[in-house]
Amino acid sequence: MNTTFKLSCVLFDLDGTLVDTAPDLIACLNATLAAHDLNTVSVAHVKPFISLGALAMINASVTPAVSESKRAELLEAMLTRYENNIAEHTVFFTGMVETLASIEQHGLKWGVVTNKRQRFTKPLMDALQLSHRAACIISGDSTANPKPHSDPMLAACQQAGVNPRECVYIGDASHDITAGKSVEMKTLAAVYGYLKPTDNPETWGADALIDSPEQLTTWINTALCH
Repeated sequence: MNTTFKLSCVLFDLDGTLVDTAPDLIACLNATLAAHDLNTVSVAHVKPFISLGALAMINASVTPAVSESKRAELLEAMLTRYENNIAEHTVFFTGMVETLASIEQHGLKWGVVTNKRQRFTKPLMDALQLSHRAACIISGDSTANPKPHSDPMLAACQQAGVNPRECVYIGDASHDITAGKSVEMKTLAAVYGYLKPTDNPETWGADALIDSPEQLTTWINTALCH
């Protein structure tokens, strides 16, 4: 680790990194599929597609025979259902509550940069009682371009009042690491998140791979000691 690195802010991707939203997303997907007389899918099958968005989840769950217009109908139905059941089963990843507490005890800022739309991000953060604690909350439609573009990363830093070079960004997808690196943040790949079997996080260029929130706490403590 570069000894000149000064850590001021810890930034998180939301789904698959800060919180486990899979139970709610997959429940809403399956309820939508069932309502349209389509076969439901297993958690294991669709979970890897969560980081790519709801449409990717739907595309992974229906046959090529399902038309584009039908997919659009399924998408809107699923998103409406999700909006109305935003945090029924969503939980923090084991150890994340303690990690956030540790970050705050160190006097560091933390925030969220997600490609999830504001329509869902804000009510979810509110439901988890995180909105007042986060120094910044940037959604996929908060800026002109979502991740992997640098726009949301810079917006987060501006909102939090920090320098990108004093931030670390944690995410469970390659586009998270690309986005963080584009503005010279430290980056950590959350390999406990929603990775696909074909993902090779060791090739993403992250500064480290994190197997658990506890490992993140250790990484932060080490960074602060330098």
